[in-house]
Amino acid sequence: MTKADKYLVEDIKNILENGYLDENPRPKYEDGTPAHTISVNHVTRKYDLSKGEFPISTLRYQAWKTGIKEIFTIYQHPTNVISEMEELGVTWWGPWDIGDGTIGQRYGATVKRYDLVENLLADIKKDPYGRRKIMSLWQEQDLHETPGLAPCAFLTIWNVRGKHLDMCLVQRSGDMLTASGAGGINEIQYAALLMMISKTAGYDPGVFTHFVANEQIYDRHIDNAHELLRRFEEKEKEETEGTPVPELVLNRLTGTPFEEFVLDDFTMENYEPVKPQLKFELGI
Repeated sequence: MTKADKYLVEDIKNILENGYLDENPRPKYEDGTPAHTISVNHVTRKYDLSKGEFPISTLRYQAWKTGIKEIFTIYQHPTNVISEMEELGVTWWGPWDIGDGTIGQRYGATVKRYDLVENLLADIKKDPYGRRKIMSLWQEQDLHETPGLAPCAFLTIWNVRGKHLDMCLVQRSGDMLTASGAGGINEIQYAALLMMISKTAGYDPGVFTHFVANEQIYDRHIDNAHELLRRFEEKEKEETEGTPVPELVLNRLTGTPFEEFVLDDFTMENYEPVKPQLKFELGI
């Protein structure tokens, strides 16, 4: 059982018991039906990577490699061109094509325009204890320049603490069971980003905190939410104290340039998720 599993169960129960139903939702399912959600506001989760608290859920399989590939398309080889994302193994952005083969001036295009990664690394080196280490994908000029999905996970804040580098991820909105929830793709990929930036800058990855301003369960995901609760109860009965927890390992030397990391540098240890995989219908 991981810390993320426990967070996920708490958050599912909170939404089902205390959440509110939205009105006139923008997203629709593939059949055209409005994709309603039950939401709560202001969800916070905290993990200490230095203590083995890697944020990955074991209650269903998480495609951690694909999540890291997406981080590469945003921060390492920043692009908004859908075909380039697909070449890097990220295949789900097609529905957000604005008509020119891109997702608009968003995500990787914003990182590239403002040299966000280079500026962050330079600031860490020049002024480690400064408190202005921010990468923001929410740039008003970019949002008004083209149509496109507004960034969901859009802000990271970085702080040096002795030999550790800590990072906070701020997310405006999150589909909890498919991406933004505890131990889901967003937490996995941004924890991996913290590991890479830390390695390049010469620090150990420390505390990773995730804040989601509005986190939702879609109406067509409620059955899966109950299934995840059932799996947690079963797993809790079966596991014994001292059972190894999953850990993502980055197998590169300290000081490795950020642009040199590849997916094969990562290995996931002790990851045995519950099967079978669950399927989720997406609101687009």
